[in-house]
Amino acid sequence: MRMRPGVSRRLFAAGAMLFALAAAPAPEAPAHYDVLIRGGTVFDGTGSPGRKADVAIDGDRIVKVGDVPKGATAGTVIDATGKIVSPGFIDVHSHASPGIETPELAAALPILYQGIATVVINPDGKGPADLAPQFERIRALTPGVNLVPMIGHNAVREAVMGLANRDPSPEELARMEGLVARAMDLGAFGLSSGPFYVPGKYSKTPELVALARVAARYPGAVHSSHIRDEASYDVGVLAAIAELIQVSRETGIRGVVTHMKMLGPSVWGKSGEAIRMIEAARAEGLSIWADQYPYTASGSNLAAALTPDWAQEGGPAALAERLRDPAQRARIRDAMAASLVLRGGAATIQIRDYPTDRSLEGKRLDAIAAAQGLDPRDMAIEMLIKGGAKTVSFNMSDDDVDAIMRQPWTMTSTDGALVRFGEGSEHPRAYGAFPRKIRAYVLDRPVLPMAQAIHSMTGLPAQVFGIVDRGVLKPGAFADVLVFDPRTIRDTATYEQPHAYAQGVVAFFINGRAAVLAGKATPGRFGRLLLRPR
Repeated sequence: MRMRPGVSRRLFAAGAMLFALAAAPAPEAPAHYDVLIRGGTVFDGTGSPGRKADVAIDGDRIVKVGDVPKGATAGTVIDATGKIVSPGFIDVHSHASPGIETPELAAALPILYQGIATVVINPDGKGPADLAPQFERIRALTPGVNLVPMIGHNAVREAVMGLANRDPSPEELARMEGLVARAMDLGAFGLSSGPFYVPGKYSKTPELVALARVAARYPGAVHSSHIRDEASYDVGVLAAIAELIQVSRETGIRGVVTHMKMLGPSVWGKSGEAIRMIEAARAEGLSIWADQYPYTASGSNLAAALTPDWAQEGGPAALAERLRDPAQRARIRDAMAASLVLRGGAATIQIRDYPTDRSLEGKRLDAIAAAQGLDPRDMAIEMLIKGGAKTVSFNMSDDDVDAIMRQPWTMTSTDGALVRFGEGSEHPRAYGAFPRKIRAYVLDRPVLPMAQAIHSMTGLPAQVFGIVDRGVLKPGAFADVLVFDPRTIRDTATYEQPHAYAQGVVAFFINGRAAVLAGKATPGRFGRLLLRPR
């Protein structure tokens, strides 16, 4: 039987449709993730403005940043409505490693509650001269945060030369170079130096150049330096910055003026000159950067802050012996007068750690001296003879802090230690530097836009230090992801009451694992020892 043409066409179309339906793939099941963070304002760490987006995590990696369909499911779902989602922060100058290397403090709670996922350790030229045992301790414990190791100039100098105040012999310099090379082979990210401190202060620029040249043989290496002078002692802050620039000029290494500041009334206002110096070096093609903690008080110790270089040779015990000698005590006491003037007087110096007499912690040097009926210099001498003390020094101006912070090449740091909660009068930066920057300099007083502040804490340090696949929110990056509430983010630690956790972190994932949920730290530790990419 012959069908009419119209019927034939309709049958053919129906058959084609049935064939297409049979051949089409079945609808995809809704995606499932380990973690899904929905509805937050994402600042991705690149410096781009915030945008509404979801973030999905599988394993230890981010797999999606954008709109995730409503049907998607996850083992952990975070409602980030009204919250900010950012990469976990990166602290480029931390003294936390000795604490983290102990079972008691390995969880690093003061760091976690700031939203810091990664810390750069062994700053100021300090740390061990041989990194291998340190790496073993870290791996054995599993730290609460990621650790990025540096090799310290002071450490290798002391290992080879002790605390001697002289130039190294060619053989000694070769041994120091060997220690730096070994550390870089093990995976250190670069050289840290601290020529403000013993024994680094006895080095000259060619020594720093020689060791930086060794590190610079490894692509992406960094030289981060507590420069020789942050005030106007023998060298002066501008000349000290010039020295760091010179090291980079001669070696090609990236240079970082770490915890950059203008310390003391004699150099207040010089931040403009320092900024112009760094800008000129960068225009020359050099890779020069800085980091900064958001406080007008620094942290140091009585010996470094008040006594002359020659008196510190040999370390604290040798200094105490010199102070017991009447003639040398008189010379040191005279020199301390100028140091006190540079720092703004004894009222600007607070004792933060003095094991000999804990009752003095948190008090100012002038008040302690007055209670004893002593000149502040004599009070300081008595404390130095009894082992010395760590200090907080109120010595910076707000204008300089603001000016340095605004620079696009300035990163964020704490310069903080990790100690037992409640022990000593620690600088509040150890508990609150990163939330303080957001609260005090972005939200309360608009020194920086939020995007720049977060970039200075995330993508910028990852770029400068070469920390691969961290510091940004993008598919394929490691899942160090922070959720914080801009209404409540703040530091609560003060100089008088420094042991107080920061507030405002809602959820925090390190390597894809929940380190903080509902504002509370979880029991696990999920950090890693990170090594420089080969």
